[in-house]
Amino acid sequence: MKNTILGLMLLFVAFSTQAQDKKNKNAKHTIEVNGNCDLCKKRIEKASLSVAGVKSAVWDIESHQLSLIINEEKCSILDVKKAIAKVGHDTDEVKATNSDYEKLHSCCQYERK
Repeated sequence: MKNTILGLMLLFVAFSTQAQDKKNKNAKHTIEVNGNCDLCKKRIEKASLSVAGVKSAVWDIESHQLSLIINEEKCSILDVKKAIAKVGHDTDEVKATNSDYEKLHSCCQYERK
């Protein structure tokens, strides 16, 4: 009888610990994105949010930092950087093509490095 109760208790503990092992799929990241104004802010955030798996995207005009929350099982930071580059904004790793950059409004054309 004691062995049965002990076995059931061990089984219960094993299932409850396994249930708590959920991996947090969402991760926070910050990347630098070049831009100048509120139009840039809207464009950068919209491009970021267009990537499947991006939960949140907020770009700060002053610091040029894009704060992201992404589901790493659905997308990567590189996917987000590529989407941003397609709308004309350079990141540290992915640069916009000249034709994409030239499509930006004149107030949005930042000094390229």
